[in-house]
Amino acid sequence: MASPAVAKPKDPPTEITLSDTFRAASRAARAALDSGDVNTANAQITTLQPATPLEKYIAGSLKYDYASRRSDPQAIRRALTDMLESGATPEAQVPYLRYLAGYYSYYLGEQGDAIAQVNYARQLGYAPVETTVLLADANIKKKKSTEGLALLEQAVTEQRASGKPVPEAWFDRAIAMSYQAGKWADVAKWSQQKLALYPTPGNWRSGLINFEAAPGLDPQVQLDLYRLQSATGAIASERDVQAYATLASRNGYEAEAMAVIEAARTSGKLTSTEAVTAALVKSISVKAKKNIAALPALVKKAETAKDGTSASNAGDAYFSLSQFPQAVTQYRLALSKGGVDMARVSTRLGIALARSGDLPGAKASLAQATGSWATVANFWNVWVDQQAQRTAGASPAAINTPT
Repeated sequence: MASPAVAKPKDPPTEITLSDTFRAASRAARAALDSGDVNTANAQITTLQPATPLEKYIAGSLKYDYASRRSDPQAIRRALTDMLESGATPEAQVPYLRYLAGYYSYYLGEQGDAIAQVNYARQLGYAPVETTVLLADANIKKKKSTEGLALLEQAVTEQRASGKPVPEAWFDRAIAMSYQAGKWADVAKWSQQKLALYPTPGNWRSGLINFEAAPGLDPQVQLDLYRLQSATGAIASERDVQAYATLASRNGYEAEAMAVIEAARTSGKLTSTEAVTAALVKSISVKAKKNIAALPALVKKAETAKDGTSASNAGDAYFSLSQFPQAVTQYRLALSKGGVDMARVSTRLGIALARSGDLPGAKASLAQATGSWATVANFWNVWVDQQAQRTAGASPAAINTPT
């Protein structure tokens, strides 16, 4: 986290209780510091022998200023203790000095003291969002991930309420901690919030791949996440192409696998001689053509079927061919007839509507998703919001983040 703004503590307004010797030495030290002569300042500071609370505070203040100029965090932390324990610290400065003490304890790896000092500062009224972030990180470093993540979420809420952008690093910290703890719903939640504000292809790739590491993920769910990765321009490597194409072919969408491979070859991400995909193309090319040829019969069957299974399958087939308006028709038929996985069909209907340009309809359909499909829907919702933002000419920060 960023260093706090270091302001020189103000000396109390009176020198009535200073001895003549201390007054002369402290004035000489201050003059040397103000002129940038740190060596002379240090020589004067080492001669100080404070005897009263005020003298102890001023000596600590001079040590703090000297240590700050030398970028010595251990000496800064000791000087803050001298000031706070002097008995003469101006009351208005105590909350901020407690925060600084907590910050430098955090920096030095003393997380227990950091938490105690920052909590004290907050109790005394110094509670900007930086204190919440520090508490979050200190708790995380103490292996208290639940407390740390709750505080980090509080910090994000406070930052948004202030009208300031949430730093990307906050999301990265939360995603990393959630990933390590195996809290996959939190990985998704934090990734979606990050992508709403920082929607680069690299961020889309890492956000989706992180969530795809969740154990037991439905292959159909995973496939729709690869489709989103493709839609956001985040298919970045030969490995991405292999994984997407292989998954599509295993789920019966050989034509989609072929299209993924061809697009990668055209863009230069893949060569025609790459072994894995070359073998895959050889094994699925005939099946891809047969599936396309069988589609009219599947549509006809869907029209007369008692339930929506055939219509859902036809919708999936059209979807895999990027024929999204036709997919919309079949998914709506499937939902009207019933007997299908409503969450899956609603999600894919929403995606197909979005890819067809009906963004409001897409959001309405995606909102119907439940269970693991709700996670897929929320990822796609971020993309839908960004398409709406581009249409309206707004900035990413103006888009509502997912909850």
